[in-house]
Amino acid sequence: MCRNIKPLFNFEPPATRNEMHDAALQFVRKISGYSAPSKVNEAAFHEAVEDIEKVVRKLLKSMETNAPPKDREVEAAKHRERSKLRFGTA
Repeated sequence: MCRNIKPLFNFEPPATRNEMHDAALQFVRKISGYSAPSKVNEAAFHEAVEDIEKVVRKLLKSMETNAPPKDREVEAAKHRERSKLRFGTA
């Protein structure tokens, strides 16, 4: 999985449209191999991002769990701690 795509399900507060868009954009970049498409591919690139974003919204709305929602701040702190252990402090 692409390292820059973060889990979006079961968080409090829920994932924002911007987060879903960013995940869709990162996915299309990974699949296409382009961080920015050429002019000739620009329309197809942006259409794919929109389509994937719609599917992500639909998926997140339809999923269910009995697990309590994860707290974004707690998860971010865990991520920072893992990064410190992996990369050290500056």
